[in-house]
Amino acid sequence: MKDYVQVPAAELEKPYEFTSTRESTTFLYLRVCCCCSALRPRYKRLVDNIFPEDPKDGLVKADMEKLTFYAVSAPEKLDRIGSYLAERLSRDVVRHRSGYVLIAMEALDQLLMACHSQSIKPFVESFLHMVAKLLESGEPKLQVLGTNSFVKFANIEEDTPSYHRRYDFFVSRFSAMCHSCHSDPEIRTEIRIAGIRGIQGVVRKTVNDELRATIWEPQHMDKIVPSLLFNMQKIEEVDSRIGPPSSPSAADKEENPAVLAENCFRELLGRATFGNMNNAVRPVFAHLDHHKLWDPNEFAVHCFKIIMYSIQAQYSHHVIQEILGHLDARKNDSPRVRAGIIQVLLEAVAIAAKGSIGPTVLEVFNTLLKHLRLSVEFEANYLQGGSVGSANLSTSSKDNDEKIVQNAIIQTIGFFGSNLPDYQRSEIMMFIMGKVPVFGTSTHILDISQLGDLGTRRIQIMLLRSLLMVTSGYKAKTIVTALPGSFLDPLLSPSLMEDSELRQLVLEVMHNLMDRHDNRAKLRGIRIIPDVADLKIKREKICRQDTSFMKKNGQQLYRHIYLGCKEEDNVQKNYELLYTSLALITIELANEEVVIDLIRLAIALQDSAIINEDNLPMFHRCGIMALVAAYLNFVSQMIAVPAFCQHVSKVIEIRTMEAPYFLPEHIFRDKCMLPKSLEKHEKNLYFLTNKIAESLGGSGYSVERLSVPYVPQVTDEDRLSRRKSIVDTVSIQVDILSNSVPSDDVVSNTEEITFEALKKAIDTNGMEEQEKEKRRLVIEKFQKAPFEEIAAQCESKLLNTSVDNALFFFHSPPPSPSGTLTITSGHAQYQSVPVYEMKFPDLCVY
Repeated sequence: MKDYVQVPAAELEKPYEFTSTRESTTFLYLRVCCCCSALRPRYKRLVDNIFPEDPKDGLVKADMEKLTFYAVSAPEKLDRIGSYLAERLSRDVVRHRSGYVLIAMEALDQLLMACHSQSIKPFVESFLHMVAKLLESGEPKLQVLGTNSFVKFANIEEDTPSYHRRYDFFVSRFSAMCHSCHSDPEIRTEIRIAGIRGIQGVVRKTVNDELRATIWEPQHMDKIVPSLLFNMQKIEEVDSRIGPPSSPSAADKEENPAVLAENCFRELLGRATFGNMNNAVRPVFAHLDHHKLWDPNEFAVHCFKIIMYSIQAQYSHHVIQEILGHLDARKNDSPRVRAGIIQVLLEAVAIAAKGSIGPTVLEVFNTLLKHLRLSVEFEANYLQGGSVGSANLSTSSKDNDEKIVQNAIIQTIGFFGSNLPDYQRSEIMMFIMGKVPVFGTSTHILDISQLGDLGTRRIQIMLLRSLLMVTSGYKAKTIVTALPGSFLDPLLSPSLMEDSELRQLVLEVMHNLMDRHDNRAKLRGIRIIPDVADLKIKREKICRQDTSFMKKNGQQLYRHIYLGCKEEDNVQKNYELLYTSLALITIELANEEVVIDLIRLAIALQDSAIINEDNLPMFHRCGIMALVAAYLNFVSQMIAVPAFCQHVSKVIEIRTMEAPYFLPEHIFRDKCMLPKSLEKHEKNLYFLTNKIAESLGGSGYSVERLSVPYVPQVTDEDRLSRRKSIVDTVSIQVDILSNSVPSDDVVSNTEEITFEALKKAIDTNGMEEQEKEKRRLVIEKFQKAPFEEIAAQCESKLLNTSVDNALFFFHSPPPSPSGTLTITSGHAQYQSVPVYEMKFPDLCVY
């Protein structure tokens, strides 16, 4: 209770005044406060001292040094320091005291950087709690501040990982910041950069610990990857409007969200392992699908280039498998979407084919061929369902889009195949060839039941184009390696089909495999070459394996060239490719025997054009004559026999003057005068067999076979090529006759079905199969075996037969009408022969 005293009269102006008792009370109050402050914990006093009265003054550095020294000296207090700082910061955030928030975060950062002991873990929990508070605030400055603090924390390497700590909130919050839609462009860019840097910090903090792999879980990757791609995509759109992007500088990398996001994406993929690679790649497909970025696909290609170059090489096949799986999932989408995915696959394969691609080689080709068949099927359906008017226009547009898909598939197959090692490439060649459908056979493994004739032809062309791409650049040491029998037979089957484009593709594939010294470019175009030496043809001595190959398969190659020249739908390109085939066989596989066979083939082609048993048009007859002239001119200079070269040059010179339509330079021009017939031409316009034999015989060639005209053998390939051979005609007649038999006769001729009858039928079928196999082997032998070998074998058989007959007549007595004594089962019997059945020598008959 306060005491009041009476004021003297001289001090009436102040009627009431505190006495000294008031002053002592104030002093006591201050002393009590000081005592209470002294009773507070030291860490709180040190924390309070770092905050100035005016937040504009910033952190009190002297007191901050004291706090840091105290925290380092007593690390067990870090937990309490962090809790108290968090309490103050939360209060300041709620009260919007941004200045004190900045001071608190600066103090936290300094403490975090100064303390590296194990006791920092409890302090980290308080720190992350404060960062979360800042990120939850709606002020962009505080969000950026919290992100910067988290990035500093992420760069600290802890001695031991903390497995109980999770970053789910930070992944969600930073991903949301990457999609900021703030009205101010500068603030929006700043927030997005902060979000990307925050994601980068989370990645760096978590991916290094193998036991803490929560960041790779799908729920996190589904947020992180799309956030990065979203920022990469935005700048991609801007660059596409402005022009080609320039290389970013160091400052741009920090200020450009796209560059920062790309770096973070590369870092994320570079840390991916075998078990979590798929989780990092699948969100890319979801993002591209959601934003419809497959058409156009520039951004998709850019993304997968980053992926393929960032991941470890041994994991490349995982990405390829994911692309193939996504292509299967989107097989019913529009053609342009599928084409975009296939082009992305091409870019991925181009990078992975040079490294390890694992077991996906056949899977890649199998999937691509399957989609090639689907594309052809869609195209056939569009053509069949097209109608007049606007629907027809849409059908044409879809047809063109499907061709884009098909070209992309073929390009991918070719690029992938051309980068494979030789042993794998030969397997892929067999794999593709096995899928080419051939009419009349079921050896192919591609389902063409729903394609029809037009679709089947289209799939044949597409597969052969794919095979052409795979064989490009293939160099085998021996021709047997490049063209084994299991590959050559199905390859040559389409060369007899009634489609000029199919035959062209087969010949081009053959050229890729035969041309082992890159001479094909020098032979391009059918023409009369004045001097073959100027071409600088590269060739080597024919090895034994190549000689054996020609002995076995030479007649088959000649036959296909001969029949290919006589096709009615041949165009200039067909004749050029046939000429190149003859020239490559001469360069790569020809010894003296093969040269004679090729000259016989050329003369046979000339004779067929003159006689014209196939009723070919005049253009085709003249084209064959031009082909023969170009090839004989080439081969005569290759073997360098002067008399042969002189004869060929003389015929070409006469043709130039009197019949230029027999030369390739004239017949294949747009407007060329054609003769009405070839029968009235003189012999000096043709290459004569006797002249060629005389010229070659003088140089040591064995020319006996030149006098034997070349005649191709007829095989089952005519049936496979949809030509009606004699066998097909006979079988058709048999079917008609069997169907025309009256039913009564059929009923009367039926037998009772018993076990013995079935057994007999089975045995008969077995014998028939054996007979067919024997006949096939004999026919194949006479088709493919060399002439000398067949002649020698026939001579030996005739000689053996003659010797056997002579010995038989020498040992057995001549037949007699009176009978001959024979002993059968120990009993003597006389067998008489009638006179009219006896065979007398010619000299004994009068």
